[in-house]
Amino acid sequence: MGYRINLDVDKCTGDGECVDVCPVEVYELQDGKAVVVNEEECLGCESCVEVCEQDAITIEED
Repeated sequence: MGYRINLDVDKCTGDGECVDVCPVEVYELQDGKAVVVNEEECLGCESCVEVCEQDAITIEED
């Protein structure tokens, strides 16, 4: 079972909170925005969802 990460780049302000909180380095900052670089590593813990003040991230079970 995996997880699908939906990241709304229009809402993302690039504060990097999701990058910092993710225990398995799913995200990176590129050009001032968060991008998903290791979706297959996602644990579904939703730490990134909790820290994203812009509500730019949602996670669904695949």
